[in-house]
Amino acid sequence: MTFAHAWVLLLLLIPAGLAGLEILRQVGAIGRDARPRIPADFTPVSSRPLLSRFITAWSLWPMLLMAVAILILAGPRRSAPPTQERVLTNIEIVLDVSGSMTSPLGSPGEWAGMMGGEGEPTGPTRYTAAMEAIRQFCTSRKGDAFGLTIFGIDVIRWMPLTKDLAAIQNAAPFLNPAKMPPNMGGTRIGNALKYARGVLAQQPEGDRLIILITDGYSSDLDGNAALEVAQELASDRIVVHAVCIGSDQPPQQLSDVVVPTGGRVFGAGTKDALAGVFAHIDRMQPVRLKQGQSETVDHFRPLALAGLGLLGLHALGLLGWRWNPW
Repeated sequence: MTFAHAWVLLLLLIPAGLAGLEILRQVGAIGRDARPRIPADFTPVSSRPLLSRFITAWSLWPMLLMAVAILILAGPRRSAPPTQERVLTNIEIVLDVSGSMTSPLGSPGEWAGMMGGEGEPTGPTRYTAAMEAIRQFCTSRKGDAFGLTIFGIDVIRWMPLTKDLAAIQNAAPFLNPAKMPPNMGGTRIGNALKYARGVLAQQPEGDRLIILITDGYSSDLDGNAALEVAQELASDRIVVHAVCIGSDQPPQQLSDVVVPTGGRVFGAGTKDALAGVFAHIDRMQPVRLKQGQSETVDHFRPLALAGLGLLGLHALGLLGWRWNPW
């Protein structure tokens, strides 16, 4: 235990001196005279030494109370155990908004039952299912920072990294692939990953994770392009997980660009499979904790309890648990 105001401890000399005087008075070393005994405190009990010691000890409670009060005024402190701090994960979600993302999510045989009279999907599309899975994933990872990048042929950083989950939830109505301009109609995964790499590389702290959601083949990953992009991502300590939505057999180029970063490729042909993929990614990227620094905190409780106990004993003494010489 340490004290914030150590100089106050010098005041302990006051109760120590008073306790010494009280002991001397009780044993008769001071204050003895030949006057007749009268009913009064501080009268020695020379004929009953055991009782005299008991009375002497009981008369010291006020001095001990004063000492406790001085210790409290000195500001007792202690070192708190080190706290565990969450390691921030910067998660950039890279979402394909090309025209094919408006297709119903399911096998071709199921599409007929999902189409309305005008050919519009009545069930979940790849886009709506993806946005719902993203919303649930972000909610389960509350405390991490999320960013949203959409891509087709071009790339748009829709939302910077933020812990405000409402920003992602409110983005869904504005990113419908059916309403996107023509320059978002194709699929250039390599271009989108390079852009997301530039975003995450600027983050000074925390883990870096990209979750790529797409349903198509990308020509800009042909040849050695996928490996080159993967090496750039790995050099910046960025892990990439890819979700191929609408298919259980992702194209090989996704594995080529993802596996070297330490990530995995998942196929999700149904809405339930998509939800399971995100749950699996959550388990693969668990929340990391680090030891924080130990802090000095106030430590009044033991002294306060001791003071209450001494005050109670002193009150009992005032109620009659003391010797009177009559």
